[in-house]
Amino acid sequence: MDIKGKKAVVFGGTSGIGLAVTQQLAARGATVVAVSRDPSKAGELPAGVTTMACDVLDRDAVAGVLAACAPYDILVSSATGGDRAIGRFTEMDMDGFQGSFRKVWGYANVVRYGTQHLPEDGTIVLVSGSPARRIKPGMIAVGAAGAAIESMVRSIAQEITPRRINVVAPGVIDTPMNPLQGEARAKAYAANTANHLIPRAGTAEECARAVLFLVENEFVTGTTVDVDGGWLLA
Repeated sequence: MDIKGKKAVVFGGTSGIGLAVTQQLAARGATVVAVSRDPSKAGELPAGVTTMACDVLDRDAVAGVLAACAPYDILVSSATGGDRAIGRFTEMDMDGFQGSFRKVWGYANVVRYGTQHLPEDGTIVLVSGSPARRIKPGMIAVGAAGAAIESMVRSIAQEITPRRINVVAPGVIDTPMNPLQGEARAKAYAANTANHLIPRAGTAEECARAVLFLVENEFVTGTTVDVDGGWLLA
């Protein structure tokens, strides 16, 4: 797909990986609608980008935003839907475990109500994570939700063809989701990636380039592209 002149809707498009996707799509000549719960966090956006507010867990709101944006050619979601539970499963607060699946529900809403507005050559990209296939200690909730997303995409790809749907699975990425600052932030990333083949945190821009690859490459569907610095091989 030639991105220039296309229209894209990016949920989670005003922060982190989603913001980087918004910026890179706009740089390639796309018209972009960046959707998030609080678009004011985005700061200054490139020309050709507008924003809309929406909670991906609100089905009616998602359906309304997508109908208002239609038609469009590219649909991306990196919206987490809420907090994610960390810790041992046998000690986990089950409300926290259940809450980790808000990401799955948010993605399901976006794909369910967004596919109908895509042309036959349209494409969808979701953002999962390396724990979906290699879970580190304390990440079972994150991994289970990610595995559900990747399984869902493989099934949906068969149903919506010739439209395409794929997943980008980031490893440890330096984004605003991490509340740590300064030296504590640097030490946390160093510890979390010490045994990776590329021992550093990735960037939102590196993940966004994988999203654009999946948008542009018309011979890829139902698959997952890892941007993990060698997490899966560590």
